[in-house]
Amino acid sequence: MNIELSILDWIQTLHTPFLDKIMVFITRLGDAGIIWIVLSIVLLLIPKTRKSGAVMVVALVVDVLLCNIVLKNLVARTRPYDVNTGVHLLVAKLHDYSFPSGHTAASFASVTALYLAGEKKLWKFALVLACLIAISRLYLYVHYPTDVLGGILFGVISGYLGYRKVLK
Repeated sequence: MNIELSILDWIQTLHTPFLDKIMVFITRLGDAGIIWIVLSIVLLLIPKTRKSGAVMVVALVVDVLLCNIVLKNLVARTRPYDVNTGVHLLVAKLHDYSFPSGHTAASFASVTALYLAGEKKLWKFALVLACLIAISRLYLYVHYPTDVLGGILFGVISGYLGYRKVLK
């Protein structure tokens, strides 16, 4: 875990007032998966993209069950700011565990769902946003790098399972 804290501490050296505001904004887009939920609803409302919206909804449900209910409580990893208490947080302390990153998992579940559902342009935009959300979690010192990597992995699995359930 020391190398992970070293990485997070190095990221802290990149802070600027402008980046602080941007990263807080980006991370808030992922709060409770709101950006992905809204996108799912929009896709469900458009007949041409309804199946893609359904894949996203199922992927997000699988993600919540797998990551937030099972894995976070099973692993019960302490957040980095609770280990290094000297860090100034730009967001409120969270009341759940660190592994995996739920913001990252929901983001990559959505990207994977969009990609597999054939949303040729939308998945690329979603991938950029998902990567920014993942980076914001490190920048804000609320997750370890392996939490984010775990979020990517379990997000991709959730997206694939959503796709399999709806379109296969």
